[in-house]
Amino acid sequence: MDIEEQADIAAGRLVEKLAGGHCTLVLAESCTAGLVSDLIARVSGASRVLWGSFVCYTSEAKKRMLQIDGAFLEKHGLVSAETAGEMALNALNLSDATIGASVTGLAGPLGDGSDKPVGTVFVAIARKCYNEVTVGVKPFFFQGTRAEIRIQAAKAVIDETLKELEMRNEE
Repeated sequence: MDIEEQADIAAGRLVEKLAGGHCTLVLAESCTAGLVSDLIARVSGASRVLWGSFVCYTSEAKKRMLQIDGAFLEKHGLVSAETAGEMALNALNLSDATIGASVTGLAGPLGDGSDKPVGTVFVAIARKCYNEVTVGVKPFFFQGTRAEIRIQAAKAVIDETLKELEMRNEE
């Protein structure tokens, strides 16, 4: 089974888990450029759980759409744990969703001029729970072509969101 088939299966599980937990998801996607949203929208019933998606590929899009301060982006960079966390948190705060997930990274083949190698990806999950908001960020280092890195990153967002839902259900 290839990575896209695995992502499709994971997306189906995610839609089921979100619906079962009466949760909704908002996405903030950079390097995946809407691929996570597409994977989820392929699943019947996605409209019950997918609030929407911000596709913020550029610095300017992150500033305008997600209201991330330019000085923050300049300090932390477009591809960083801090930026991923801010993307997820701001998407969550700008929506009516209960979970916000974000992804930012370098899909290649060219880098961004920083010391981060192509394949560097950060996934963040922000969640509202009992009047508290928690944000967790996880780094990934993928290899392959641009397309392969993008699908791996999209699957990582789905997998990390599933882990967050499963972790909360155990509490």
